[in-house]
Amino acid sequence: MEEMPMATTGSPSTEPTPEPAPAVLAGKGVVLVTGAAGLVGSHTCRELVRRGWTVRAIVRSPTKAERRLAGVPVDIVLGDLRSSDTVRAAVRGVDAVVHLAAIAIEKRDESYEDVNAAATIAVLDAARTAGVRRFVQMSQNGASSASPYRFLRSKGAAQDAVVASDLEWTVLRPSVIVGPEDEFVTVLARLVRLSPLVYPVPGGGTAKFQPVAVDDVARVIAVALERADSVRQTYPVGGPAALTLKQMIERVLLAMHERRVLIPVPVALLHPVIAAAQHVLPHPPVTTSLLELLAIDNTVGDMRVWTTFGLVPAPFAPEELTYLQNITAREAWNSLW
Repeated sequence: MEEMPMATTGSPSTEPTPEPAPAVLAGKGVVLVTGAAGLVGSHTCRELVRRGWTVRAIVRSPTKAERRLAGVPVDIVLGDLRSSDTVRAAVRGVDAVVHLAAIAIEKRDESYEDVNAAATIAVLDAARTAGVRRFVQMSQNGASSASPYRFLRSKGAAQDAVVASDLEWTVLRPSVIVGPEDEFVTVLARLVRLSPLVYPVPGGGTAKFQPVAVDDVARVIAVALERADSVRQTYPVGGPAALTLKQMIERVLLAMHERRVLIPVPVALLHPVIAAAQHVLPHPPVTTSLLELLAIDNTVGDMRVWTTFGLVPAPFAPEELTYLQNITAREAWNSLW
């Protein structure tokens, strides 16, 4: 029989109590994915299911969920993250949360502050109350609560809340995420269809981006979720090469087998045009807020996520963008309304 340790007396130890080691979650658990019907969300659900996770997918649009998650064995929960009842019910009984829900374009009933920041805090609070420890947050490269840009400021406020929490969090900060139906390259391709001769390039296209494929982002999310050494770590996520907006447009044109004369247009001149389009079009391809972001660099210098996770990102190359050929002028036009 083991001897029981003898009690000791004297002054209490001044050494801090070590934090418990984070758990390693490797499949077979239940994970809640917010924004599951979005571009990143749908690809992430597929990747997590493939790796053995039971996925609870919270979505707002049943139509979009039916289209993007068709054939994926997930438990779909309809609801708005701005509803505390919805959030509390969604986190009940899960082992981890992957929080992807966010908006890049505001609508009349959806602001950056409400959806990107306040909803994140609500999900955090619900996870903590339900005893969920593991939390993966999709932030944004350049996100900062001190940013002069409202979109980046809202994502920064959300990130600050996650990092300040006592959960076992991991934060991912991607550059531009590309894939079928994304909100960046697909928009560039639609504008190709709507601009038969010339193509306006905001700010001359000198701003740099580091596009990363959505499938690669989904793999990063899944690996980050399962690795104990990613807990309380923040990872920038960018593709293998930094490209100017003009270079990206040129590759989009090659992928679509199209030619256009690229005309540089100052952002200041485009601003009133985009502002007018926002008032006329139900679904404008770009907003004044996003137009401002096209004038600043969005590159990632830190590439350790790929080496640490043992992954190789796909290049932003015409042969990887052939899906853009399926975009028609009619589809491009209809997307505005």
